[in-house]
Amino acid sequence: MARAGVTVERLTRAAADLADEIGFQNVTVSALARAFGVKPAALYAHIKDAHDLRVRVAVLALAELADRAADALAGRAGKEALVAFANAYRDYAKEHPGRYAAAQMELDPETAAASAARRHAEMTRAILRGYDLSEPDQTDAVRMLGGMFHGYVSLETAGGFRRHPRDVDASWSRTLDALDAVLRNWPPA
Repeated sequence: MARAGVTVERLTRAAADLADEIGFQNVTVSALARAFGVKPAALYAHIKDAHDLRVRVAVLALAELADRAADALAGRAGKEALVAFANAYRDYAKEHPGRYAAAQMELDPETAAASAARRHAEMTRAILRGYDLSEPDQTDAVRMLGGMFHGYVSLETAGGFRRHPRDVDASWSRTLDALDAVLRNWPPA
């Protein structure tokens, strides 16, 4: 029988919080059960298994990140939109490292289509409308931005930039300036 007060939504949010505390890779049904003060078996009335739990955290993280990015993009275009989107992405990753890691999880096509994953691609393409890129250049630019944002954020959160005296925020700002310049001067095929 399902424990009173325990719902899939509460479990998912608690697992997301736990991911931010101990790392997404360490979120297990046992760890979540300990956080709720129950035996792991009690959670199986609400979730199938650890994979199901992780997928739910990934879907939650994608939705949170999409909402944050959409708020940041509202009313902006061109470089202003690029910077707002990039900062929303970076800030979310720094504030919610476990959720951010979850958002990188590969989802099956059906789950991805039903999640906010599509919104992320649509918002990135919306930014690119300010740069007048057509296909296939637009797809290449979406991939470039995603790779750059993820790469920078991953290196930063892993401490990869600590050994150099250059301010990380100054480098981030210059990187966004460079991306804007590349997008405004996209090379011909």
